[in-house]
Amino acid sequence: MSQTAFFRDLSLSGKVAAVTGAASGIGLECSKLLLKAGAKVVLIDREGEKLKKIVAELGENAFALQIDLTNNKQVDGLLDSIIQLAGRLDIFHANAGAYIGGPIAEGDPDVWDRVLHLNNSAAFRCVRSVLPHMIEQKSGDIVFTSSIAGVVPVIWEPIYTASKFAVQAFVHTTRRQVSEHGVRIGAVLPGPVVTALLDDWPKEKMEEALANGSLMQPIEVAESILFMVTRPKGVTIRDLVVLPSSVDL
Repeated sequence: MSQTAFFRDLSLSGKVAAVTGAASGIGLECSKLLLKAGAKVVLIDREGEKLKKIVAELGENAFALQIDLTNNKQVDGLLDSIIQLAGRLDIFHANAGAYIGGPIAEGDPDVWDRVLHLNNSAAFRCVRSVLPHMIEQKSGDIVFTSSIAGVVPVIWEPIYTASKFAVQAFVHTTRRQVSEHGVRIGAVLPGPVVTALLDDWPKEKMEEALANGSLMQPIEVAESILFMVTRPKGVTIRDLVVLPSSVDL
């Protein structure tokens, strides 16, 4: 395949994407890459002022949508807000999430509730908001930012691991429900990525990971998502695991 044909295959011209948690990390890198591929992109985050600055830099095909994903009323109106800004919706990236690690016996259940709500209830509610639109138009892609912790239990992060196992279960049961309507649902499962979610990693663990190359950059995940949503009709990337080469799993 020629280089020209390869990049034509990655084109998203005429498509509209929406990305949650888009003000930083994986969400921001994915938004930038989708824009480069020709899509209009609605960047969704609770940090409104930061979003406005980002969108101003990204150009006329980027739109800011300030939403608190823990606010059920705002999430239920998600589709209407996206349509109002960009006119349609073809790709939804459920990326926003939270992280918590540490010993269960020393954990704070109130913090667990917030993590589980954002990683599970809020994300699933977002899909419920946008899915009928995709079913009606008989096309669409929904991609979750899951984690390798969704398939390999990670001993130092039981709550986070549990939330990502739940994401995997939701992705694959829902995928089987909606595939007949032309809607694809899949998950990208990264290993450790340099994002704000790792801010509470122990300092020595972070330094070790940076030194031995066991952390990836967000662009690596964004490129994987672009690959997923540009596959030919009839091809679904169900799970795409992306790991640093030094991680032995």
